[in-house]
Parts: sequence; C-alpha cells; structure tokens
Amino acid sequence: MDPIHLRYLNAQDIESLALTESEILDAIETSLRAQGEGATVIEPRMHLIPDPAFNGHFNVLRGYIAPMGTAGVKIVGDYRDNYQKGFPSEFAILNLMDARTGLPTAILNATDITEMRTGAVTAIGAKYLAPTSPKILGHIGARGTAYWNVRLLDHLFDFDEIRVHSRRPESRDGFARRLEAVLGKPIVVTDNWRDCLAGADIMVEASRLATPEPLFRSDWIKPGALVIPYGTVSAVEDDITDRMDKIVVDDWGQCLIGPFGCLRRHVDSGRITRETIHGELGEICAGKLAGREDREETILFWHRGLSTSDIALGHAMLAKAERLGIGQTLRYA
Repeated sequence: MDPIHLRYLNAQDIESLALTESEILDAIETSLRAQGEGATVIEPRMHLIPDPAFNGHFNVLRGYIAPMGTAGVKIVGDYRDNYQKGFPSEFAILNLMDARTGLPTAILNATDITEMRTGAVTAIGAKYLAPTSPKILGHIGARGTAYWNVRLLDHLFDFDEIRVHSRRPESRDGFARRLEAVLGKPIVVTDNWRDCLAGADIMVEASRLATPEPLFRSDWIKPGALVIPYGTVSAVEDDITDRMDKIVVDDWGQCLIGPFGCLRRHVDSGRITRETIHGELGEICAGKLAGREDREETILFWHRGLSTSDIALGHAMLAKAERLGIGQTLRYA
C-alpha cells in the first residue's frame, strides 16, 4: 500500500485562511440546503459528562454530506468556568473522512469552526425568518459563538443599533470593544436583560446559565420579531412558544435528545412536537417550505448545532488550505 497522508490545520492555520463572511455563510447554507434535499446523514449528538463537579461536558457530533462525499466527527468540550483559566469555553477537534472508503483526510482545530458555524446558522436562519430590514439586534451572551452571531448578522442586515449583555461586566465590555473594532459602529452595552432585548427586531439568547432561570421575558417580544434562543440551559418562560406564529428548528432529531437546550422542557412536556413546529431550516433553504410569509409573524428559531455545519465549513477550509498551501501534512500509514 502506498503511503497515506492527511492534512492538519491548527488554530494559526485556520486564522491564516481568513475566510470571509460570504465564504462562511455560503458553506453553511450549502450544507443546510443539502439537508433539506435529503442528501445528508445527521446522527443525533451524544453527550459525555465526565464529572458534574467540572461544570462541563463533551458533545460528539457525527454526520455525512453526500454532495461533498465527506463524513466527519467533531468532539467539542463545553466548560462553563474555563474563563477562570484564561481558556475559551469550548475546545474542539474535527476529523474528516472520505465517506466512500473511510480514509481519513484531515484533522482540524475546530474551536473557531464551532464559533463560526454557529454564528452562520444564526445568520442563515435570520436571512429567511427575520422581519424585512431589521434595525435593532439584542444579543445576550458573549461567549465565542456570540461574536460570529453578531458579525454575520450585521453583515446581512447592517443594523442601526446593536445591544449586548452578559453576566460579567468585563466580558460584555470586552465583547463590545471587539465588535466595535471589527464592525466600525458603536455597540450599546446593557447591564440587564430587559434593556438588551425589549423591542428588538432580532433577539438572540446565547447565555451560559448554571441552572434554568426565566430571565428572558416573553412580554419583551414585539409582534413580528425573530427570537433565536439557543443557550445551553433554559432562560425562557414557558409561554414563549404560545406567542409564536412559527417555530423553526435546525434538526428535529437533535431536539429530542440530551439534557441540554433552551426548549428542553417544552419538548419533554409535549408542548413542542414535530406536528406543532413549522419545520426545519434546511427545508426552507431548499425551497420546500416557506420562511417568513408576513411582516407581523413572530417567529422562533431554535438551533442545537449540526454536525453537517462543522463538516461543511471544515471542507471549505480544507479546500482553501490546499489551494494556498496552508497546514501540515501528516503521515497516517
């Protein structure tokens, strides 16, 4: 057998690729469209909690995208207290394989991939579900995915006002400074949830609560808004789903498993079922299902995170890295 090599991309390599907003969004929308066309396999994620005292867990995501001929597995650790060590909350690694033979093709540092693809799914959801010309974005949370939420949403909509909030002042202030430097516009920093969210056209909740707490009040949602809550632990009130004209998810199978997710108790109690949701975002991207149909529709989009998003973005990064000669070649066999 001839030698087998694979490409390894570390954090510095991925930064050197300098993917544009359009490259990120195109890769993710392509994967969502493939999902809507039935050209993917998405296995529900698995969770590993090593010890509750560590305040963290691992997610294992597995999937396949037929048009790319690529399968992949991502392992990501999500640890709430990592900021105390100067670490990001999430560390991740992505393995890509040729789906026809199982041949490993690449190993990628997937920490930035996780953040980018999450922000891209938020943005693509808003592309199809947001009110026309939204002016105000309210964003709760300042973890890694938050940056790409705001950056990619603003790329699409160029907001007049962006409000941010997180629990720690140093976190929200630093988040705002980073956004101002990149977006070139002022960011409104709020010290409470209400001032951040109330009356916003797009409301994103990416908090990191230790236990469920209804900090996101349903009364703050104005008619016609798009609500995107995806915090690991629920911060919403029970009646939030009663106020929605449509509920869209990224993958219904993902909504049924694991202890985490902002609408976990809504699913477990039967308040949300496959029959009561409008459908999956991939069906909308593929043109099989309508997105927003009326300016007064109030819509909730809940995404848990898809293996295929990681695979698609990793695939795009790998192709660009090969063109530019970025990364290391490792001998596998």
